[in-house]
Amino acid sequence: FGPNNPKSQSKFKKKTNTKNTANRQIKTKTTSVIGNNKNNQPSPPASPSQQLRYFLSQFESANGVQLSSLELESIKDSCILDVSQELGQDVMKLEKHIKEAFGAKWKEELCEGKHIVGKIEAGSPAVLVVAPSALRSIELLRGMRTLTKECHAVKLFSKHMKIDEQVSLLMNRVNIASGTPSRIKKLIDIEALGLSRLSVLLVDIHTDVKGYSLLTLPQVRDEFWDLYKNYFHQQLVKGDLRICLYGPIPNGNEFKGKSVELADGDREQLDS
Repeated sequence: FGPNNPKSQSKFKKKTNTKNTANRQIKTKTTSVIGNNKNNQPSPPASPSQQLRYFLSQFESANGVQLSSLELESIKDSCILDVSQELGQDVMKLEKHIKEAFGAKWKEELCEGKHIVGKIEAGSPAVLVVAPSALRSIELLRGMRTLTKECHAVKLFSKHMKIDEQVSLLMNRVNIASGTPSRIKKLIDIEALGLSRLSVLLVDIHTDVKGYSLLTLPQVRDEFWDLYKNYFHQQLVKGDLRICLYGPIPNGNEFKGKSVELADGDREQLDS
């Protein structure tokens, strides 16, 4: 995994830089197929186990660590929220995915009323959306527009919003929050944003027009992993948190940044 395995890295570079014509042709055909999938039919979504392996490999690589066998055994596939394949991952269907995540009790879990001291904690959402930008945070909230009419939502990013305003908003009952890694972490650091009710962490991994995502855009990627490492990793290990990777698992060659390839076996499963 990651930088601790130099043999794996050198093997990857050798494949990428090969001058063999046949390999170049194969690579071209693969890229062409990916492009056709985007224009016509999307590639089949990765399974929860494949998503988990991808996510953990990204975590290890970005932080220069290797998870212990004990930690890996504790992190089950069930911690990955498997969104409905029938619905796809269209942003405008996001609220249906969120309702599915909570099942028949979604209204009870998400839409309880006003803050009541000692009973309903303020500023502690059940769903937290982490996106690479303010615009993307807003776009994802729009995908839950009908839901947020009943379930109070807040925007947690720095663009056009002062932190004092957000602290005031978080003094009330909050069910859904959407924001950027740096502002979310700052609000947790000052104890304005609580995590006691957090059940689903939605990580937006869709790519922008330049091919970057939350996990590959350098500064934002570092801010996300800093947030995750400090506040979410242990919840994941304990089984108290589910992660929804909202977007396709990258194929390495077609995405920019320091995105890590899955192990050969995992990539074969994804491509099959």
